[in-house]
Amino acid sequence: MFQIAKSYLKFLYNSKNQHGVHSPFVFDLVTKCFYDKTKYHDYQSLSEYRKFLLKSKTTIEVTDFGAGSRVFKSNKRQISKIAKTAGISPKRAELLFRITKYFQPDTILEIGTSLGLATSALSLGNSNAKITSLEGCPKTSEVAITLLQKFGFFNARVETTEFSSYLKTQQLTTDKRQLIYFDGNHSKKATLEYFELLLPTITNETVWIFDDIHWSKDMEEAWETIKNHPKITVTIDTFQWGIVFFRAEQEKEHFTIRV
Repeated sequence: MFQIAKSYLKFLYNSKNQHGVHSPFVFDLVTKCFYDKTKYHDYQSLSEYRKFLLKSKTTIEVTDFGAGSRVFKSNKRQISKIAKTAGISPKRAELLFRITKYFQPDTILEIGTSLGLATSALSLGNSNAKITSLEGCPKTSEVAITLLQKFGFFNARVETTEFSSYLKTQQLTTDKRQLIYFDGNHSKKATLEYFELLLPTITNETVWIFDDIHWSKDMEEAWETIKNHPKITVTIDTFQWGIVFFRAEQEKEHFTIRV
């Protein structure tokens, strides 16, 4: 926790809002998407999905392939508590919805479905997108599949799989407009492995979002490696997320933005 607090103070010191942004591309993204105050009707759908999970007293046996949990001491976890403590927050779900709505990706890959809270935001952001979401835990995957169907998010398909095996064996999309949300294994080794495996899929319009980039010193090191990769031109650190772009027409530049 000390690591996160220290990183957050550093983030606050270095961060800016739209007034400190001189890139037209990033300025538009910040003002028209990040700071969009529209009360979208779809926010109600996100809220209803979350409320359903928060009411669930069902307990499942979670298989954790990632960096572990700082909250749960046992692998037997109540669905409501997973949704409350481990799922994407309401504010972040709305931001993920807006980012998806803003860029309108044709294909979306989510690494780490969990209970489908972020998946629902991706689906609502572009109902025409083809969404593939990967989840390693069979029991968690079962819950997500059932609820995504129940709430009508039919453009999202959940694959129960080990992430690196899937990325190594599948014919991955190279569609022009593509979004990838990395939220599956918060370790440096795994994050950089997924990064390298997916690099062949990038196009000029690709958007990648890495969750919990300041979760640990390990993840901060991974984020620095990603930022400095020669194929990446623009990065945005929102503290919770690191967002990267591969736009060849952009000068390489790193932004730290409060959202």
